[in-house]
Amino acid sequence: MQRHPLFTAMSLGLFAGAATTTALADMSPLEQQLKDLESFQVIAHRGASGHAPESTMAAYELAHEWNVDYLELDAQITADGEVVVFHDDAIDRTSNGEGKINDFTLEELKALDTGTWFNEANADKADADFAGAQILTLDELFERFGHNARYYIETKSPQLNPGLEEALVKTLEEHDMVESGRVLVQSFEQESLLKVQELNDDIPLIQLVWYYPSEEDESRLVEWTGVTPGPAEINDEDFQAVAEYASGIGTNYIYEGQEVIDANFIRQANENGLPVHVYTVNEADEMERLMEMGANGLFTNYPDRLLKLVE
Repeated sequence: MQRHPLFTAMSLGLFAGAATTTALADMSPLEQQLKDLESFQVIAHRGASGHAPESTMAAYELAHEWNVDYLELDAQITADGEVVVFHDDAIDRTSNGEGKINDFTLEELKALDTGTWFNEANADKADADFAGAQILTLDELFERFGHNARYYIETKSPQLNPGLEEALVKTLEEHDMVESGRVLVQSFEQESLLKVQELNDDIPLIQLVWYYPSEEDESRLVEWTGVTPGPAEINDEDFQAVAEYASGIGTNYIYEGQEVIDANFIRQANENGLPVHVYTVNEADEMERLMEMGANGLFTNYPDRLLKLVE
């Protein structure tokens, strides 16, 4: 495994100070994107999904209007090979359909209503325009915002989405999202990230982790896929192993009311060239707490709340 080629040269100076104006001027768009990860990132989780139906154009329009740093989304693949923007493995929760998303063609998915559920669940935020919202393709999202946005894309449930990485990378390249510094690809599955790297090793990758108490010993935290040890056991070598292929880490910070990472975790990750982006944080007091801990970015359903704190 090899560290991202552009990040290698930059990681030694991560968070060490601003580059000179001349150096910044000489950066490629992709280098500039990686440099920008040194600054705090506002990541709109499934768009402004606290205000509009998640993963719909309305949610992304609102987040983009607020000038967030990244539009976050989950990529999955349809039965006929199209890349769509949708979180759940099943369509039941956020549409008027039933079944696994991968069992449907794009035409069948386009017939679904993915907005009315939000109105029914959020009477205070209901909007008649949300009704009838369609599932988006990644092409449609790119065609709407183009290079005027950055995108934080998860390869969702790759074991249920065979061919996803190939289809995703092809779409990114067709829209020139990589060399223009427009995209990060995230996943809990290290194998999926390495597959993306094999297809295009310029794509910056984010390793997602989830820490929770071990079933054998609840006093000991473990990581969901085993990609790192638990926070109490993680060391520089563990972070460096992730930094060999990834440009950052995305992590939970709380499990059933208890914090699972602390400022030392963030500091140590940073010292090993890895910005830490924390998901999914919706309350202002928690946002402030994590910013004080040194988090390098937050995923949130309410980017408007976070933007007020970083202005």
